[in-house]
Amino acid sequence: MFLLPLLYFFLMPVFFFFIAALIFLPYRFTAYSLITLITVPGQIWKIARSKNIRRNHAIEHATINIIEQSVGRPLNISGLSQENGFYISGIQDPGVVEEAATRGLNLLKQGHCDLAIHRRCGTDIAIANLTAALIFMVLLFSTGMVSILNIIIALLVSNFTSPYLGQFIQRHFTTSCDVENTDIVGLQYEIGQPDEGLLLRHFPRGFFIKTVHYDN
Repeated sequence: MFLLPLLYFFLMPVFFFFIAALIFLPYRFTAYSLITLITVPGQIWKIARSKNIRRNHAIEHATINIIEQSVGRPLNISGLSQENGFYISGIQDPGVVEEAATRGLNLLKQGHCDLAIHRRCGTDIAIANLTAALIFMVLLFSTGMVSILNIIIALLVSNFTSPYLGQFIQRHFTTSCDVENTDIVGLQYEIGQPDEGLLLRHFPRGFFIKTVHYDN
């Protein structure tokens, strides 16, 4: 008999917390959706308008694809493209990174543009979030209801469509196979120092592959 009051004492706060989370979740998702609708298009547009970032993004993906193909499985590799090159984190051997980057660039030059697409790209994640946010807001304004059901519908539709949309956006807006006049000119070890800006400060240590594009 003593155990029942004890269980009641510990389980009731958990129960009320769960109920409160269910009540406030739709409102938090609404705020998150509004932020996503504002920020994600800007992020995509920033990449789309820079030819150098798009080229380096393609080489970054090709590098990761080559490395993963060599081991036969997905790896925990991170990449980040910049105007003058791209970062690769998650591989310890600089020789592996340099060889994969060189081979990836050469294959892109030969027309293997499929290597420019990666299924775990941040673009896909951003598009999934944007799709879910857009569908949720459409349901919100059409039904006038802030409900968990709308969240579930938005997430399900986004989960089904975002892989295709993400690859479309990658292919046409955030990567470019126009790398014929692009070369790799160096590899820097141990990047991600505190003085390299907020974004790179939180990027895992790895390697920076520097590129240069020669205009015709």
